[in-house]
Amino acid sequence: MPRDKIHINFVVIGHVDSGKSTTTGHLIYKLGGIDERTLKKFEDEANKIGKGSFKYAWVLDNLKAERERGMTIDISLWKFETNKYNCTVIDAPGHRDFIKNMITGTSQADCAILMIAAPIGEFEAGISQQGQTREHVLLAYTLGVKQLICCINKMDDKSVNWSYERYMEIIVELGEYLKKVGYNPANVPFIPISGWFGDNLLEKSPNMPWYKGQNFVEALDSITPPQRPTNKPLRIPLQDVYKIGGVGTVPVGRVEMGILKVGMTIQFAPSLLQSEVGSLEMYFEPIPEAVTGDIVGFSAKSIKYDDIRRGFVASDIKNDPARECLYFNAQVIIINHPGQITNGYTPIIDCHTAHIACSFQEILSRVDRRTGKVIEEAPKFIKTGDSAFVKLVPTKPMCVEVFAEYPPLGRFAVRDMKLLRKKTSRKDESINLFVYLKIILHIYGQILKKKFFCSASRQKVLDLKDS
Repeated sequence: MPRDKIHINFVVIGHVDSGKSTTTGHLIYKLGGIDERTLKKFEDEANKIGKGSFKYAWVLDNLKAERERGMTIDISLWKFETNKYNCTVIDAPGHRDFIKNMITGTSQADCAILMIAAPIGEFEAGISQQGQTREHVLLAYTLGVKQLICCINKMDDKSVNWSYERYMEIIVELGEYLKKVGYNPANVPFIPISGWFGDNLLEKSPNMPWYKGQNFVEALDSITPPQRPTNKPLRIPLQDVYKIGGVGTVPVGRVEMGILKVGMTIQFAPSLLQSEVGSLEMYFEPIPEAVTGDIVGFSAKSIKYDDIRRGFVASDIKNDPARECLYFNAQVIIINHPGQITNGYTPIIDCHTAHIACSFQEILSRVDRRTGKVIEEAPKFIKTGDSAFVKLVPTKPMCVEVFAEYPPLGRFAVRDMKLLRKKTSRKDESINLFVYLKIILHIYGQILKKKFFCSASRQKVLDLKDS
């Protein structure tokens, strides 16, 4: 991918069957990402199994199970260019059974495309308490994706019939929820589209003359370019690991911070295995280095395929390498939980691409959500609406970072019973989830930084210093 344009990663999220893959596939086709012959091949193959309407979705849904079931299971990536940006689109699954894959994809994005199905009943199902629209929006904000574009899809449906009234009904209700989560609806474009027919993807739709706003691609070009911290130590949470003949083990992930170069010696946390970067590719094209924001694959010499996995973090051995942590302190806000949370509660923590159970070993204090003032020391329990400092202990080796130093690896979501339960507290007047990985000596900010736990020797590093 040429470097003459800024690189942007965006993830497509939303309730199951909202048209995410179909819309994205159609957009890729319109922008020249695939040719007419390839699309005709997909259409013929889809017609053979009675799924002709999935021809655009099959651009991204490559797995046999995905095509047979008619739903996205794992994330898939594709590249295309707009007038302003080089784009990587991450197509995320909408079904709640594959929420881990959705979280993995969202954690790598700069911007989220929220796909909303406009037909009567479909929007209501997604925005309901058990709908994936709510959970996906909350997860996106929690994982640090602060820019959002909302597409009101399936405007061609008979129950909608390009209706302005239905469009307004949806954006009013959706806008209220976005505001509760932390997004400013005034800064979110709500674009009525038809992913199947292509209305408002590249050109203004003649079927909706009442809409005067941006089309989909114009909205993408209006995204504010993210700041890339290339001067920070290298951090690459692994998305997947492949075994390629003639090459060996190839980890794939997004460079969250720093720069990755061929020949660099890297360390994988929490295992502390070390390797030299033999080659580096982006979209199957060799590149000499990868900068912050790039999603790349690189060969890891002398590393076996089974020795590293999704959730590991690659870093430069010579510059503050990542390591396993023994425990970490976190500030959390309980968004939704049916009962009381006490010491010993062990949900799943979703931090960058890692999904690991962590125990609430000790609830340190309950604090005011707005001011941070301590309300109660060592409470016996916390419940929905509470904000608290807690000490968490991973049940398996895990690598997380200090939010103030490495934000992408220092924020997390907590899931239990397949429902997003909690997120942490306010930063700059917006709700944000973050981990401190520090021992709090005085609640008002005087802290000591605790060094990581060394999994190789299984001994604590006792080097403590003022942060």
